[in-house]
Amino acid sequence: MKLALLPVVFSLFATMVFAQGAQVPFGELGTGEARQVEIAADSLSIDQATKSAVFAGNVVAGMGELRLSADQVEVIYASEGAAGAITALRASGNVVFVSGSDSARADSAIYHLVEGNVLMEGNVILTQGQNALSGQRLRIDINSGTARMEGRVQTIFQTQGN
Repeated sequence: MKLALLPVVFSLFATMVFAQGAQVPFGELGTGEARQVEIAADSLSIDQATKSAVFAGNVVAGMGELRLSADQVEVIYASEGAAGAITALRASGNVVFVSGSDSARADSAIYHLVEGNVLMEGNVILTQGQNALSGQRLRIDINSGTARMEGRVQTIFQTQGN
């Protein structure tokens, strides 16, 4: 009986160690409409009727310390308020967010600047230093400093020992 409980105890211990060592990813990002977003891509399509702009092909976007790369990025503008104010970025295809030592990959993502949250979906891999966490969906709430990984979550972490 004691031997059967050993793997459960070790898995709970591992989860606690990872939780203590991990920070909420991209926690230093700010919220609110983006004041400056730099984007480079192979092409840009603009639709005045829907007020949308879609960058495609080798897209790289920068907002302060954050770098976003993807096959395609749709810029979502505010419906009211300052003209041209960006409220969200919707990325698809080989999505990679990098900020400092945090890196996250997924099939798609949406970053709501005003609400201060990021939703990444599909084959998500989050790395923070030598720690890694994977699942199917990662929700990050920058305002509250919380993150939640869902969908067959797996982790690799480094302990403080040798």
